Amino acid sequence: MTDQTRLKLPSLKGAVAPEEWKARVDLAACYRLFEIYGLSDLTANHISARVPGENAFLINPYGMLYDEITASSLIKVDECGEVLYSPDFGDLGYGINRAGYVIHSAIHAAREDVACVAHTHTVAGMAVSSLAEGILPLNQTAMRFATAAYHGFEGIVLDGKEKESLLRDMGQETHLVLRNHGLLVATGTVAEAFNAMHRFEQVCRAQLAALACGREMTMVPADIVESTRRNYLPGTRRPFGVMEWPAMLRKLNRIDPSYAD
Repeated sequence: MTDQTRLKLPSLKGAVAPEEWKARVDLAACYRLFEIYGLSDLTANHISARVPGENAFLINPYGMLYDEITASSLIKVDECGEVLYSPDFGDLGYGINRAGYVIHSAIHAAREDVACVAHTHTVAGMAVSSLAEGILPLNQTAMRFATAAYHGFEGIVLDGKEKESLLRDMGQETHLVLRNHGLLVATGTVAEAFNAMHRFEQVCRAQLAALACGREMTMVPADIVESTRRNYLPGTRRPFGVMEWPAMLRKLNRIDPSYAD
């Protein structure tokens, strides 16, 4: 991205705590990767990251495309909705997406184990979210999501009244299907969130491809599905996404390192 095509925003490097800066860089990288891997929806949707040691999180300015998000462009908001820091966007007047704030603030406040929340409206995710059967354990990767939680559609999430039902339906799950809406993941790190959503999306695409064939499915016995799912649980294997995260950052640095500005 050249200087002529990038918003001129002051860098926060050195102006915030090192822990917050790292969270900003990782989150900006995640936005860029979502764009590269087809997980974005113009300026809609959101990924948030908890600010270490604070009751606050970082989220994208509503109006910026994912491929122009930088570490310094992210807005810092507390769990009560107060904006603690926002760049000066001038006449653009970018703020935060209200629905995004409601969803993300609810999860960050209730789940101390969650440091990153990501939500998408991909074609495959929206399609599967509309199917009565939801995620089917049709392949090994899909079995990772065999116990995904489901939350029924209650309209656009514009006020806090849906927080209670959202949290009740999600429980302690990492993966959530928002019925007639899209997908959501909530993980311990940004690296894990990217991996979880990338795989969640792949599962939805594979399921739609299999269903489109109109042929009889080969279903795996329930006990094998469960034993396979358990092999994906934290503690059984290393957290998914952490090992490849440095490689993903190297990829971004080859393409456009401005995410870390």
